[in-house]
Amino acid sequence: MAKSPYPPGPNQKAPKECRKARRIIAEDPDWSLATVPYLSNLCLQSIVKNFKEKPIFKELTAIQRDFIQERLSPSLPLHVTANFISDGVYWKRCCEQRWDLCDVSHYGHSWKRMFFERHVESIIELFIPYVTEPKTVLRMVPLCKDYVKRLDISQLLPPIKEPEEEGEEYGSELASDNEYDGPSMDHFDFGILLDKLTSLEELHLVYRVKQCGMNFEWKMFEMTDQDCESLSKALKSCKTLKLLRLHESHIDDKKCRLLVKYLLDHPSLRELDFSHNLIGDRGARAIGKLLTRSKLEILNMCDNDIRDPGAKAIAHALSKNSTLLSLNLRLNRLRDEGGQAIGKALLNNTTLRHLHLGANEVTGPTAVALSKVLAQNNTLKSINLSCNKLGEDGGKALEEAMSHNTSITECDIRLTEVDEHIVSFINQVVWTNQSLEQKKQAKEKKTK
Repeated sequence: MAKSPYPPGPNQKAPKECRKARRIIAEDPDWSLATVPYLSNLCLQSIVKNFKEKPIFKELTAIQRDFIQERLSPSLPLHVTANFISDGVYWKRCCEQRWDLCDVSHYGHSWKRMFFERHVESIIELFIPYVTEPKTVLRMVPLCKDYVKRLDISQLLPPIKEPEEEGEEYGSELASDNEYDGPSMDHFDFGILLDKLTSLEELHLVYRVKQCGMNFEWKMFEMTDQDCESLSKALKSCKTLKLLRLHESHIDDKKCRLLVKYLLDHPSLRELDFSHNLIGDRGARAIGKLLTRSKLEILNMCDNDIRDPGAKAIAHALSKNSTLLSLNLRLNRLRDEGGQAIGKALLNNTTLRHLHLGANEVTGPTAVALSKVLAQNNTLKSINLSCNKLGEDGGKALEEAMSHNTSITECDIRLTEVDEHIVSFINQVVWTNQSLEQKKQAKEKKTK
């Protein structure tokens, strides 16, 4: 019987020799069963592709979430990703794409916190009054309020100054600052933001303009009265704030008093830094009042214009204070009346651990007053009297006091005109105290 030239029908079997010869030839020569993706991966890739229209994340497993985070575009709108994508690889990719330096250890090892803090900082630093819409900032609040714990604002832009007419150019050179008719040199209004950041704990502000070039004006480097008033009210409304650093902003007595007025009885403020400003005695009196009506632990008034009346006000509050741990009055002008007042206050204070009176024009009498403190106060751990003219009598008083002291682990008396042998003796006592402190801490760790 002759073989049919046609292939067998559906109910017929191919001859044995034909079945052996059949093979599949793929169009792709590299194709194999091993390269076929899992259906689950195809679904995840679809989620990535359509995330903007239909975000799916929380319903996935941990491994699936990692898959999504590694592939999502960092350019997706924040209103899509902020409340859906948890902290992890995605936010790390967003940070590294935007900034060259990304030290996550400064942000509690949270990439998401780093992104939103730096993003909000950038918006505020580039905010131009009367030009930028406030809603630019406000629409970020629902997205970032749970992640922003610290804001470090390194510049605040003033309004754009209108160009002068040619005929007014000469006359403007003779005009005083008070005759300027344009918008006041106000900056970003923190009153619209701070009360809404419910996790904010630290605020660092500098009223200045970076890289102002030939447009330099002194007004670019200070806060106005309106700035001060709006900021003061905003600080009062921010109940979670623990640290306020407002420095290099030409804060004078008037502004200091207004700020303190709204900081009195603040429920959470623990650290205040008004360093490198223009605060004098009236502002220092307000600070003294703040010490009696707050729970401050760290106060930095370095490089201001506080003299003996202001120092006496701070000393009076210090004698009654039971929370302050660190006081920095470096680079003021306390002189001996102020220095002796601080020393007398510390005889009644059992809380302060760190005192800095460097470069305050104090001399021997202040050293004598503080030596009495060193002889009987076991709470104070460090004292800095550098760059003062303590002289021979002051050095001897400190030497005698330190011979009986077992608590001071840092005593800086460089550039004080104290005899080198006395300096060497005091340093030896400090090293001995440091060794005792280390042994004490090691013992406490073992008992725990």
